[in-house]
Amino acid sequence: MKRKHLIMVFTAVFMLACSGASVSAHFGMVIPSDSMVMQHDERSVELNLSFSHPFEGIGMEMAKPRRFAAVHKNRTTDLTGGLEPTRVMGEKAWKITYPVKRPGVYNFVMTPQPYWEPAEDVFIIHYTKTVVTAFGDDSQWDAEVGLPTEIVPLAKPFAQYAGNVFQAVVKLNGAPVPYAAVEVEYYNRGGSVSAPSDYMICQTIKADQNGVFTYAAPAPGWWGFSALNTADYKIEKNGEQKAVELGAVIWVKFHPWQVQ
Repeated sequence: MKRKHLIMVFTAVFMLACSGASVSAHFGMVIPSDSMVMQHDERSVELNLSFSHPFEGIGMEMAKPRRFAAVHKNRTTDLTGGLEPTRVMGEKAWKITYPVKRPGVYNFVMTPQPYWEPAEDVFIIHYTKTVVTAFGDDSQWDAEVGLPTEIVPLAKPFAQYAGNVFQAVVKLNGAPVPYAAVEVEYYNRGGSVSAPSDYMICQTIKADQNGVFTYAAPAPGWWGFSALNTADYKIEKNGEQKAVELGAVIWVKFHPWQVQ
């Protein structure tokens, strides 16, 4: 009886661990200090780069990205050399202060090192971006930056109120991905928000036949959207070829509606 009871306990613990893993999502994160730089604002933005579970506040150590760049009016500036180590959610991350000198839209784009996830037996690469607009020029807010996989906004990825509908297209190798699965998670800074169940920590929606997904953020703050696909190549690990999960990630700031 004791042995049977012990087996039942271990089975329950295993099932609980698996169910927790199914709702816990990794997110590449690029979070700027400001998404809309106005004339009276600080003329620079600080960006924090991490790989984390944003709602739960669980960080993971992230190696220095392969590349971090700013794309402004079709011109790309490599910022990788300026990255400095920092800590986000208690784990190793990266930061940089970027001087905003000219009007326009800036795409800040991170290409990370492949992250080995033993629990899933897969490498993870999240191509992550966020968009900052400056000094009244918001043209080209829907521009593609040419990532292997990318979320291309159909609504401005800034100047959004909480409750606004945000739409975007999931692309892989430049083509829309029909019915792509998109994970959505809130950056729960300070852990002030609690989910009614584990199923509400990371929400999953699907794009339509044209790769377009739609989401209305219920609260102000930073929201991450991550579209996952499997790469058409593998990476070797201990002599074995392992699958690669490609994530197209965008972070969007939603603002509170304020009535005067």
